[in-house]
Amino acid sequence: MTTPIIRVQEKGQVTIPQEIRERLGIKKGDLVVFIETEQGVILQSAEIVVRAALDSIGDEFKQKGIGLEQLLKRGREIRSELIKEEYGLGDDAAS
Repeated sequence: MTTPIIRVQEKGQVTIPQEIRERLGIKKGDLVVFIETEQGVILQSAEIVVRAALDSIGDEFKQKGIGLEQLLKRGREIRSELIKEEYGLGDDAAS
């Protein structure tokens, strides 16, 4: 793999070479993230960053023994509390 040299345009824009876009799965309209490190900048698809964050959150829940059913149940409880506070409605309205 050769290292392409890309010129920075007037507004700070650069074109990601097609070969790299294809390898990273980046398409027109996709969001990318620039991650600054001591060695330079890493470019990643935002989808990859979000997926990694969600995986990390899921791992934390697993380590604490919290399952999907518990999360859903707590979400329903919170929704019910919010409906009571905001609209003064009872438990049957939040179901």
